[in-house]
Amino acid sequence: MDSTAVDRFDTGRFEASRNRLASLAYRLLGSAADAEDAVQDVFLQWQAADRQLILVPEAWLTKVVTNLCLDRLRSAQARRERTAGVWLPEPLLDGDPMLGPADTFEQRESVSLAVLTLMERLTPVERAVYVLREAFSYSHAETAQILDITESASQQHLHRARDRITAARRRGGEVDPASARRIVEAFLAAASSGRTERLVALLTDDVTAISDGAGLTEKLLRYDTPQRVAAVARGGFRPSEGKRRLAGGAPAIHYALVNGTPAILSVVGDRVVGSVTFDIADGKIATVRGIAAPARLVRLTESWRRHGPGMPLIVQW
Repeated sequence: MDSTAVDRFDTGRFEASRNRLASLAYRLLGSAADAEDAVQDVFLQWQAADRQLILVPEAWLTKVVTNLCLDRLRSAQARRERTAGVWLPEPLLDGDPMLGPADTFEQRESVSLAVLTLMERLTPVERAVYVLREAFSYSHAETAQILDITESASQQHLHRARDRITAARRRGGEVDPASARRIVEAFLAAASSGRTERLVALLTDDVTAISDGAGLTEKLLRYDTPQRVAAVARGGFRPSEGKRRLAGGAPAIHYALVNGTPAILSVVGDRVVGSVTFDIADGKIATVRGIAAPARLVRLTESWRRHGPGMPLIVQW
């Protein structure tokens, strides 16, 4: 086989792993853009490597992308961004290959916005062990080899990661899709009509709402108590000319699944200008996350254009 044919063959082997690598990087970093950059860096290292010495390409690629992501998580810039309180995971539309494996509850949960947010409480190594074990079912021996730690250390990191996430996680498991949609539609109807009492009734007593302020604030906006969250939702979903100008037009409001959770998307033309996701527990809304910073919606918009959306809940807001 000549060198050109070898290069094509090796490039094909990398491309066969690209989606898996991107899914791993996204879970580690919580950012689609950063995940894509990490995968491209892996490709450059793959091209530069003596590939005849790489006996198990999948293991080599996994090790490289994991450690590139750990370097990013440990960087001073990343620590500043995440400690400053302006960080939320980047939302992805269900069906995006970057969400990766979704066969088990643990795999689906590991990519939810709730768990991606909770993983910020973990050390970089704890986060890597948690993702490799929960989402990709690597053994402790394989995980230890990827991270250059002992099997015992891998087990300890996983134990601490599970404890921290379980202690902070909201109650409740997976929600029936039809019930989730009914609750979200009731929320939208109450918020857009200004029915505060109905909004409060849809929220848990310890509800929390978090917003990135469309990227216009230096810190995340956080609201607690059902009354406060209801007031914010009522104001946020009340149409106005100022909001339409900010969005670039009168958006249509669609129901969607984002990172496996029910969501409302505001769409102008074929561009998503806002994503509001909901965590539901015991038949009520426990957490609301609003993301409208344009840089955080790029990949979601690309997926939306390919998705071919159905009829909106509100044709013109």
